[in-house]
Amino acid sequence: MKHNLDQKARIIKIASLTALFGNTVLAVVKIGAGIYAGSLAVIGDGIDSSMDVLIAIMSLVVARIIARPADASHPWGHGRAETVATALLSFILFFAGAQLILNSGRDIIFGAEREVPSLPALIATLVSIAGKLLLAWSQYMFGKKAHSPMLKANAKNMTADVLLSAGVLLGLGLSMFFNIGVIDSWAALLVGLWVMKSAIGIFIEANSELMDGGSDKVFYQTVFDAVNSVDEAGRPHRVRMRRIAGLWDIDIDIEVPPHKTITEAHWIARKVESAIKERIENIYDIMIHVEPAGNLENEGFGLCEKSLHSTPATNRRPDEAK
Repeated sequence: MKHNLDQKARIIKIASLTALFGNTVLAVVKIGAGIYAGSLAVIGDGIDSSMDVLIAIMSLVVARIIARPADASHPWGHGRAETVATALLSFILFFAGAQLILNSGRDIIFGAEREVPSLPALIATLVSIAGKLLLAWSQYMFGKKAHSPMLKANAKNMTADVLLSAGVLLGLGLSMFFNIGVIDSWAALLVGLWVMKSAIGIFIEANSELMDGGSDKVFYQTVFDAVNSVDEAGRPHRVRMRRIAGLWDIDIDIEVPPHKTITEAHWIARKVESAIKERIENIYDIMIHVEPAGNLENEGFGLCEKSLHSTPATNRRPDEAK
């Protein structure tokens, strides 16, 4: 586990440095060209890249935090720092988009005179599209390799930035073609809306992990299948799955024949653990509680096979959930 976290931290660090360098260059180019060419949309696109610079710095900090081993204050480790950072990222993006909407909306509502942007704005936007495509691809590949929701969210953000820059490019083209400067303000308004939409999507995903929710039923079924593949292990129930920085933490109850000794029951549980790990990658921890077959205790929380495809988590025994 320590090796996995160290490797993940190294990948996040490399990805963050890549994003930091690339977005710094793009932010300087776009903001400079936007000011020179008089394009609010390009300046807004540059501000978005500036937010990506902050995200990269935040990712570097997170990489250091999640590499720390578990301690007395954090017995589960520090992996959730990544999820918290992802949620924080969504707020930064949301308010950046809102600010851009306010600025461009003010120009549209009060009919501010806008000059038609010049050619440097168009060139900067083309450079932005090419650069963001490369950065989005690199962040996705790093995120896939590290199983990092933060890097994947950043890749999604940069993919949205490509479409955002394409919208800016369209607005610039129309503004220059029709010689109407206010079209640039409308393009900036749409850019702001897109940024806010991306921010909300990122927050929903991060919040699901923070609330220990969102586990797909397919993963639960995989756990049930793993238990059922082990001789003398039966009735998997009270199954709960959650993610900690992209790694699975699984709690499960199983039944074994009541005549088994503690040692024999322990080895059955170990076989179940191995069967689950063979089917599901990136396991943080598996906690298996062994019960004698026919146990009549009133169970609370978690899922069983019968409740999986019918109702949400139940506090009744699986054979009562009908």
